[in-house]
Amino acid sequence: MSEVAEQAGTEQLRDEANAEAVRRMTGADPVLVDVQAAGDAVPGMTANTILTSGPPMPWPEYYGGQRNAVIYGALYEGLASDPDDADARLRDGRIVLGATHDHGCVGSVAGIYTASMPVFVVENGPGGNRAYCNFYEGESRHRLNYGSYNDDVRRGLDYLRDELAPVLKEVIGATGGVPLKPLIGRALRMGDELHSRNTAATTLFTRELTPQFLDYAVRVSSERALSTLRFFFASDYSFLRLSMAAAKAMADAARDVPASSVVTAMTISCRNFAIRVSGLGDEWFAGPLPEVSCKLFDGFTPDDVEWIGGESHITETVGLGGFAQAAAFGLQAYQGGSAQEMARMNALMYEITVAEHPDFLIPYFGFRGSPVGIDIFRVNQTGITPVIDGGLAGKDGGQVGAGILRAPVECFAAAEQAYRRQYPA
Repeated sequence: MSEVAEQAGTEQLRDEANAEAVRRMTGADPVLVDVQAAGDAVPGMTANTILTSGPPMPWPEYYGGQRNAVIYGALYEGLASDPDDADARLRDGRIVLGATHDHGCVGSVAGIYTASMPVFVVENGPGGNRAYCNFYEGESRHRLNYGSYNDDVRRGLDYLRDELAPVLKEVIGATGGVPLKPLIGRALRMGDELHSRNTAATTLFTRELTPQFLDYAVRVSSERALSTLRFFFASDYSFLRLSMAAAKAMADAARDVPASSVVTAMTISCRNFAIRVSGLGDEWFAGPLPEVSCKLFDGFTPDDVEWIGGESHITETVGLGGFAQAAAFGLQAYQGGSAQEMARMNALMYEITVAEHPDFLIPYFGFRGSPVGIDIFRVNQTGITPVIDGGLAGKDGGQVGAGILRAPVECFAAAEQAYRRQYPA
């Protein structure tokens, strides 16, 4: 066989594998089936486990806001008496630190999970897999996942666990399951991109549950039903955690397709940006932290920005977020930019993906399907890297702004090298 024919055969094999990976990803049917405590729902979660964003790292490698957030999670869960005690227990393994993705979870910013925290349980029937995401903490810029902890943060977490979660568990249970893909598809047509803008999706989700909320109010407690509804009315970002769990379920459905070069996860820690690839198993391929163009809240400068982790761009992995920016021009007010630039960046994502999503349609592009199936080879050949929408954390804790991130090309280059070793021509 000639070298040209051999190369063509290799590319055909990869194309077929990528088509299968994307078929599984776009064919997934994420359904919200339950709310449970993380310790009861998440595989491998124990009473003394804390999960955080990013690839697994030894505890001494964590620093800054992400390190603080893990320690605060230990204090909130009652696993340590003070920060020094938490540090000692994390060092000697009495507190077990894990990576969210390794437990079927996905983390917003620092992505702190402790055993008592409630999680959304999302099930993909066609693939037989589940995904989990904890709850949005509310509109304050000071949140545990942004590296903040004080009495208000603690009270907010208590409210999610003790008040919001029990109501949602019963209300969601009464539905028999809430299909999320139809809500996501409709929200795209109403001005969301399901990462940095979730206003329509949160409204649609609340409306979907209205009959069950009314029934709960009559049977159990009108006060608790109204409290839950007020939280959603005041928290447009609430659906983000559902879009993340849905995206995780969809992305995981595409894992472990031999010879596929499609990206199935992207993650950030305080140290690096990393990706996973369908045909390369559980290995993470790391690069430097991403570049960012941001709009900062009043009173903050670029020097205030600190990377403390993040995985909400699992949405970009399945064709949402920055890969559907042209559906959400309202984001200009939040993260800057212009409608023209958002449309241009979105259009570029078609150059590095292998398909168009059959259900996630972008009106601005004539209802063209969003670009889906990031291919490491196309990224390296074009030099175009994924566009990611996201919030930015500050050095002293809390959110300080939002912007557009660009994934580093180095992790895609490292993944291609590993791919060529595993799948030689």
